[in-house]
Amino acid sequence: MAKPAVNPQKVETSTVPKVQSNGGIWVPIEGEGAGKEPIGVRILETPENVEFTEVFRSPRSGVIAYAPVGSIRKGEVLARTGGNGKTIACANCHGPDLLGMGPVPGIAGRSPSYLARELYDMQAGTRNGEWTQLMKPVVAKLTSEDLVNIIAYVSSRPVNGAATATK
Repeated sequence: MAKPAVNPQKVETSTVPKVQSNGGIWVPIEGEGAGKEPIGVRILETPENVEFTEVFRSPRSGVIAYAPVGSIRKGEVLARTGGNGKTIACANCHGPDLLGMGPVPGIAGRSPSYLARELYDMQAGTRNGEWTQLMKPVVAKLTSEDLVNIIAYVSSRPVNGAATATK
């Protein structure tokens, strides 16, 4: 798995811009209907600069990943300790820095959307494969809030030794 070209900027917040889907990308609404709304239990990824992303289709365009306040810290506890039997520590398989270990892929700094799809599919049983079978018991007891918290933490981890979490 290749490292991400642009590691999303992480922002913990209680409100996010109102967005609309534009070709599968959530972009902030401009003009009528613009504003803020509660983040709830989700992570929202949106381009830093919509024109740079949408018009110029730049692969280097920045992304902002908004997460609920406190989610990175809560996710760190779950990811590092397993949450008293709720799951297991991510480092057991993905390595101490979550950059991968042997055939197990790195997960640090990955897109929150990517991580969410993978974990949800494993939990729902729609993703299969030899290595996926090992993850099913890991995600079985996790709630939606647990998944958001773990994803916020894991995606905030540095890929190249530089911190990426913003509060």
